[in-house]
Amino acid sequence: MKDILDVIFQRRAVKLFEPVVIAQSPRERILNAARHAPSSFNLQPYKFYWVESAAKKAAVAKLCLEQVPAETASALVVVVADIGSMPATTQGQLEWMRRSDFAESKIRDYQRTARIGRILFMPGPFGIFAVVKRVLFWLLNLLRTIGMPPLSRQDLFKWATKSTSLACQNLMLAAEALGFNTCPMEGFDRRRLSQYLGLSAQHHEIVMVIAIGKKSDAYVEPPQWRRPLDATVTVL
Repeated sequence: MKDILDVIFQRRAVKLFEPVVIAQSPRERILNAARHAPSSFNLQPYKFYWVESAAKKAAVAKLCLEQVPAETASALVVVVADIGSMPATTQGQLEWMRRSDFAESKIRDYQRTARIGRILFMPGPFGIFAVVKRVLFWLLNLLRTIGMPPLSRQDLFKWATKSTSLACQNLMLAAEALGFNTCPMEGFDRRRLSQYLGLSAQHHEIVMVIAIGKKSDAYVEPPQWRRPLDATVTVL
């Protein structure tokens, strides 16, 4: 626990990197940590684009408004919320459960949960199902506390962004634990970067770009300030 807390407290957004190569083994460990983040219904609605070749990294850095972290990083990770991957993800988990000899009752339970998830998250053509869900869940909420599922494509992206952000934090902490530094960036040309990566506006939304590398000796970290606990936390 102490080691984990040390990593959390020492992680900073580094603005200047040394040119080092991130080998395949640490790269895979960092990305594996990211994909092990929790997600609603285990749907894992995200994709990672690890950009390390000099030409492609320069192109992405330019679309990140030529920020210094982007230009000096060893790699850039474009993190994308992906609401189009849900059917393939549920099918993949179902096949894994069958290969792993799960009991038929467990497989049926998962199939039922997956069907419920599809209904809850399906916007339908022209958002028609959103109207139906809004009325249905409004009526159900009159009888019991049940909440409201995502009603629009914007709601779906908002839902997916939450899980994607958890994966981003896992990625940055894993990088820190392995001796690398990171800088999450929201400054980028969203439209052009999406086009560069061949993303679909219907299914994909870029959440952030993370610069990864080794902190330059020339970079001096400014003092860190966080709001005090009593300004941030309410204990009930």
